[in-house]
Amino acid sequence: MSDLELTDVLKRFGQVVAVNGLCVRAEKGEFLSLLGPSGCGKTTALRLIAGYEQVDGGDVLIRGRSTRGVPPYRRNVGMVFQNYALFPHLTVAENIGFGLRERRIARHVIRHKTQEALRLVQLSNLDERYPSQLSGGQQQRVALARALVIEPELLLLDEPLSNLDAQLREEMRVEIKELQAKLGITTVFVTHDQVEALTLSTRVVIMRAGRAAQIGTPQQVYEQPRTRFAFEFLGGANVLAGRILECGSAQFVFETTTGLRLIGRGAAAKPDAACFAGIRPEAISLLPAGRSPAPNSLPARIRNVLYRGWTRELVIALDSGDVLKVVQVLPAAAMAALPEDGLVTVTWPSEACHLLEDD
Repeated sequence: MSDLELTDVLKRFGQVVAVNGLCVRAEKGEFLSLLGPSGCGKTTALRLIAGYEQVDGGDVLIRGRSTRGVPPYRRNVGMVFQNYALFPHLTVAENIGFGLRERRIARHVIRHKTQEALRLVQLSNLDERYPSQLSGGQQQRVALARALVIEPELLLLDEPLSNLDAQLREEMRVEIKELQAKLGITTVFVTHDQVEALTLSTRVVIMRAGRAAQIGTPQQVYEQPRTRFAFEFLGGANVLAGRILECGSAQFVFETTTGLRLIGRGAAAKPDAACFAGIRPEAISLLPAGRSPAPNSLPARIRNVLYRGWTRELVIALDSGDVLKVVQVLPAAAMAALPEDGLVTVTWPSEACHLLEDD
């Protein structure tokens, strides 16, 4: 039995369909991320799980039990909101213990559980402070402790890192991942940040227009994208329209609308089918101009170079008029100076050419 299961969940707001037949399940101890752009329905799905919204169709099952008509306080889920939703007039300890007080737990038990939660999130010495006296990272820990102290069956996180600066966000990713692994609590995490989803999750649900566009492990959704949307949302910058000329059991020949012929692997499709080919920026290598050692090697000119500290991003124009983005990791011993005339050969392995369905 799954800890969480959404079966054909539907949610409307007037004429707007926010969640449209969503089917997702989370197994015990899993870290499941709902990833997608604003308006895709991920936060609405989380609120349906928590009970702050009610489904118009389908059902949300928590450990096999239907939640239809069950209010939030009876679902035994802990939720961390995007803005943390801490009570400004309560101390840290009082904020953490709020859910226990609402459940009419004995005072001495509340004190004990609150102190345990404070130690868990490394805030033992800040129990008498108020939220206004805390940093953003500390407020985030208080909200997390408040969600965990009630010992929920599910932990729900609604973009909890979006209000933090880049360095603190990186630190909190590590802390959340370690804490979730330590507790073994089934977690559903909403984010629009692909790095957060890939680094934290056991599985990722890429959402679009209220549906799951693709579900899989971080490695699966990144390395085996099925649709143009899933590819582009997870870092894909090079998408070429065209059609399949030939296809076999392990290889295909793709012709772009500009006349380029590309070789890819691992596709099963019909010849003449219109679709897209995607190439990750980091899969493309640069060689001296004139070299063409293998298929998918094309003459090109460097149009622009963007230095980003640990990476270098290049905008490359092909003779066909297509423009590709190339990302190189710095520093690297093989990172030679770029040619003054900007003329190069771009190349990539056939397995890096992904055949993508239109959405």
